[in-house]
Amino acid sequence: MQIEGEIDEDDTICIDSSFFVDRSYELTTFTFGSHVLQLFCLRSASTDYDLTGQLVWPGAVLLNNFLSLHAEILEGRSVIELGSGVGITGILCSRLCREVVLTDHNEEIIKKNIELQSSLGNPGSTGLKAEKLEWGNVDQISQILERHPRGFDLILGADIYILFISFLLYCLLRPFIFSSVPPLFDTVEKLLRTQGSKCRFILAYISRAKNMDTVIVDEAVQRGMRIDEVDGTRTTVANLEGVIFEITLK
Repeated sequence: MQIEGEIDEDDTICIDSSFFVDRSYELTTFTFGSHVLQLFCLRSASTDYDLTGQLVWPGAVLLNNFLSLHAEILEGRSVIELGSGVGITGILCSRLCREVVLTDHNEEIIKKNIELQSSLGNPGSTGLKAEKLEWGNVDQISQILERHPRGFDLILGADIYILFISFLLYCLLRPFIFSSVPPLFDTVEKLLRTQGSKCRFILAYISRAKNMDTVIVDEAVQRGMRIDEVDGTRTTVANLEGVIFEITLK
């Protein structure tokens, strides 16, 4: 993995991909409303932020609590989740949706948790699928849509815009963090257009840096999308302010 930031052209910081991997997963139980979920994840990370999505982030807790209170959003729907991490939101959705596709740049732990759901005999586990998807990757998006030509009713995301793992790396990765938002919205826009007005993007946003708070909203507005804060969702999760946004095509 090569990361380049605001440094001299000749200077390159090289970080081996194993730096972001810790396979000491623990079987953990989570409860959202009446739904009890078991899955493998890390309890903590050795760095401030975990790029591989092996933790359950506050945004996922916010989104799952919201979905458990509004099951009608999910009933009988097809869902694709971006940046699924350990898959906790998609696994919850599988209890009510007819089809759930979990995506991430690394599907290892997603597949492990899908296998777990199947072994536990959990309802909806047969409708769970894992796909590799790096935002903005046209070939990967096209392959997913070829396998799902009718598109999806819902696109879900939680904490998917946070990519830094420590303050030091944040300083180095800052340009990369901001530049990751357009590819995210390239992906969202392509998925939205497959279904048109029938599809919506539900995003759980957690505020960690004030200069990030307007980035998501500005990107949606610049693309002519409609972005609305869902009433009653602004709350505090793990001492951080969070809110649910709903994003659609105009």
